[in-house]
Amino acid sequence: MASTEDKAASKENTSSWKDSIYNPRTGELLGRTASSWALILLFYLVFYCFLAGMFALTMWVMLLTLDDYVPRYRDRIPNPGLVIRPNSLDISFNKSDPHKYAQYVKNLESFLQRYNDTEQEGNEDCISGQYTLQEDEEGVSKKACHFRRALLSFCSGLSDTNFGYHEGNPCVLLKMNRIIGLKPHGDPYVNCTVKKDNLIQMHYFPKEGRFDKKYFPYYGKKAHENYVQPLVAVKLMLTKEDYNKELTVECKVEGSDLRNNDERDKFLGRVTFRIKVVE
Repeated sequence: MASTEDKAASKENTSSWKDSIYNPRTGELLGRTASSWALILLFYLVFYCFLAGMFALTMWVMLLTLDDYVPRYRDRIPNPGLVIRPNSLDISFNKSDPHKYAQYVKNLESFLQRYNDTEQEGNEDCISGQYTLQEDEEGVSKKACHFRRALLSFCSGLSDTNFGYHEGNPCVLLKMNRIIGLKPHGDPYVNCTVKKDNLIQMHYFPKEGRFDKKYFPYYGKKAHENYVQPLVAVKLMLTKEDYNKELTVECKVEGSDLRNNDERDKFLGRVTFRIKVVE
């Protein structure tokens, strides 16, 4: 049988363990009194409110230095990247199965919604071959030159709702990234090449795959609210010999001072994508 001293020691250990959480004699919770806990919570409340206030103040001061229309600091105007639609660098489909190319057709159709005539009615018919220069007045909305889908001809999705994918002659759309103030010198146009022995015929829309100067310069998202980027459509005229092969296509912006050969940036003025059509 356990001795009286063992029982007393056991009760003392149990009491000591419980007292470490809450001691009814001193009123301490986890070793601290209510006033001590209140002071600690008050300190952290004040401390974190101070940090939040400092963060809000610095953000407010920083926002005061920003311009809603033009970036404050622009040491130089960078060169634009070239972007492809449908939004994929690896296009692969079976031309006999509509489900296989439906995603590409849907992506192109969705992207071209802003280029519908109903959306372009408010834009203006600008002079081709000339920059559309406007007064750089803050708070004044800039006019935008219209770009109608019909300019893309067989790649517009108007006469051929499948954009040539059902024929095995798919269309891809190319556009340059928006850069405020960009005025490319020369006459920029898109040139695409396929890395294979036999040449592949390509059709460009608009004519010669040119980016008309009238769509430059761009004045920013807020000032140039209705602006749409000019597009170039490329229709790949593949033959049966080209089917069931993965073809690598490289498109570049040529004919201007825009850079397209920077090895550090594969998308600067150019884009490379793969395409494979299965019968």
